Amino acid sequence: MTRFWRNWLTVWCWAVVLFGVALIGGAFETTSGPVRLLFGVLNPAEPLTLDAPMRFSLAVMGAVTLGWGLTLFAAIKAADELGARGGPIWRLTTLGVAGWYVVDSALSAATGFALNIAPNTLLAAAYLLPVLRTGVLRS
Repeated sequence: MTRFWRNWLTVWCWAVVLFGVALIGGAFETTSGPVRLLFGVLNPAEPLTLDAPMRFSLAVMGAVTLGWGLTLFAAIKAADELGARGGPIWRLTTLGVAGWYVVDSALSAATGFALNIAPNTLLAAAYLLPVLRTGVLRS
């Protein structure tokens, strides 16, 4: 993998981590601005109620997203360092991203947040672009 694509995927992983941090911010009123903005854009018809259960859910979802981003970073780095032997890691990581995309997008649509499919698609495409361009799934 070239330095360009390696850097691309590093930035991609850190974007996932930062999104997790934004979700974590929903746990407290003073840091909930980004979450309020996000929900307002994704479904302006449904006002966001940040009660205790929602704050807890956002905090847990944010922590999981942060951990997912760091885990993806570790998996991608390991697969890249293994070179041709990293194919199984690339395939499992891609399966994980695809699984997230399908479930998250389907549930977004089912719960009235279909607009969330757009950023999901951009995130998935931003991962798949370097993976497909470099041919790492074939190794």
